[in-house]
Amino acid sequence: MRTNGFTHVSVHAHELEESARFYKDLFDMEEIPSPGFPFPVRWFKVGALQLHLFTSEDEAPSRHHFGLDVEDFEAVYLRAKEMGAQVSEGYFSKVYELPDGAVQLYLRDPAGNMVEVNHPNAAALDHSVIGDIEKVSSKPQESAKAQLYAR
Repeated sequence: MRTNGFTHVSVHAHELEESARFYKDLFDMEEIPSPGFPFPVRWFKVGALQLHLFTSEDEAPSRHHFGLDVEDFEAVYLRAKEMGAQVSEGYFSKVYELPDGAVQLYLRDPAGNMVEVNHPNAAALDHSVIGDIEKVSSKPQESAKAQLYAR
């Protein structure tokens, strides 16, 4: 049977209010009513999709992530930096330009979930705000870093 598409992404929060505030403040997500489940949840509208938050003390997987398209990449970049949400070291700590000209950066929410932030046009960005943008090759890399990431 054919699938029509995704409806939502669900991630955990250690402190539900703190994570809800993160997504509302950084991405201007609209909170929507959630069902009366026997455990606390918060739901947000993200375009035609939804983000669902639930409470858990589990650690976030290191590379699992979901991606969000944003209209104002510079504003998200600056606000995330101010919030201390940008990944601080390693592969995910850089801003990347993809072969198609799109740009992305990676953040961690208060529970440690990784969020990929995307914008379709790296050339339209103010490089004095963003700083260095590393170009990603369209050819697979054989470096130790690329092999490590692929695991």
